[in-house]
Amino acid sequence: MEQQAEVMGKVVEILRPFVKNADALSSVSMETSILKDLKVNSARLVDIVLEIEDAFGIAVSDEQADQVKTVGDAVTLIMKTGKA
Repeated sequence: MEQQAEVMGKVVEILRPFVKNADALSSVSMETSILKDLKVNSARLVDIVLEIEDAFGIAVSDEQADQVKTVGDAVTLIMKTGKA
């Protein structure tokens, strides 16, 4: 489980520059919606996925990227796809 927390911490750091609602970021959870709760626009979500690919050394398909709606989705994708 600590691996998941570590991945989530990295995801939060990747999200930080894109987030419009900093208060939501301080209480982020696996269920936090990247678009609704953190107020990240969908175009920025593409940039976030690219940053995740770079940070974790993984390749994310368009289909997988489309499934990333929450912080937990991103963490799960990284844990399944990469060498987190």
